[in-house]
Amino acid sequence: MNQQPEERVCLDTEEMYLNMGPQHPSTHGVLRFILHTDSEIIEDCEPDIGFLHRGIEKLAESLSYQQFIPYTDRLDYLASLNYNWGWCLAVEQMAGIEVPRRAEYIRVITAELTRIASHFIGLGSLTLDLGASTPFTYNIREREFINDLFEQLCGNRLLYNYVRIGGVSQDLPVRWEQRCLKFLDYLPPRIKEFNDLISYQKIFIHRLIDVAPISAELAISYGLVGPNLRGSGVNWDLRRDEPYSIYPELDFKVCLPEGLRGTMGDCHHRYWARLMEIDESAKIIRQCLAGLPEGEIMGKAPKTIKLPKGEIYSRTEAPRGELGYHIISDGGKSPYRVKVRNGSYSAMAIIPKVARGLMIPDLVALIGSLDVIAPEIDR
Repeated sequence: MNQQPEERVCLDTEEMYLNMGPQHPSTHGVLRFILHTDSEIIEDCEPDIGFLHRGIEKLAESLSYQQFIPYTDRLDYLASLNYNWGWCLAVEQMAGIEVPRRAEYIRVITAELTRIASHFIGLGSLTLDLGASTPFTYNIREREFINDLFEQLCGNRLLYNYVRIGGVSQDLPVRWEQRCLKFLDYLPPRIKEFNDLISYQKIFIHRLIDVAPISAELAISYGLVGPNLRGSGVNWDLRRDEPYSIYPELDFKVCLPEGLRGTMGDCHHRYWARLMEIDESAKIIRQCLAGLPEGEIMGKAPKTIKLPKGEIYSRTEAPRGELGYHIISDGGKSPYRVKVRNGSYSAMAIIPKVARGLMIPDLVALIGSLDVIAPEIDR
């Protein structure tokens, strides 16, 4: 008996346009992605930025160099102290202002505490984006200890406005070093607890491994920096390779997440790059507390700073990677032009390249693993 061949039904499909954001929890701020999808598969991803643009770089032209320091807090609210320091360092280098050693030690201590706090939010936000809400609350708990330390130091818990051109605004309070050491002793068991809770969790691992890998060559060509660059296997850290402040005197290693499951440069490696940096920052802080010198916390800086005519590009290693300030001076009390280079903007630029072919839930993992901050992108 002859059997009739099965009738094949051809389905007509068409591309769908989806708006992801601008008010979407996994975009880490007011940020919009225009997704061109074929079912759940992303054909194209177009970032739409500018919702938080405040013209801070332009504002610098009408402010003195000292007056601009509080505005740097707002560029990245999770790393405001690093932004304070980067600006002051650029001005100091151009003006030839010497910073006392005690102030340099305090700057490094507070900058590394900020790095730990920022990574706590980055790691916790990624787990929250992927559906695990409990680890985020744990990270918020640990971050509160750092917020308490900063509140005792300068009165603020988020936007610190602590670093000054020539030093820092206030010295360490009485017994502050002991409280900081107590936190560092408290930290390792909490990191183990976090790892047991989520880092080694099977479902979480499979949401990250082999998802959105970025090769070292691609990372360099798109200008990725910080943990995103090191997560692709590139051994580069400004604190070691273009050292500033007292970093050349400290013993620390550049955190490369090698030997992990998955492809080098995937979401899993970027996650571990930040997790490893928390331990290394704690190591740096311990060294600074052990060798903290006595002395002044402010150098000899004029009340009104006028930089010589010319320009400078000064860069430091912030939690999201290279933070560069390009200042052009015409010899006046205010800069002629300011340009800020940060890690989130370059991370945003690579998303359309890497997102093609991903499923929509994997795009959420990609954004979270890059740890982008919307205010840092828009400025």
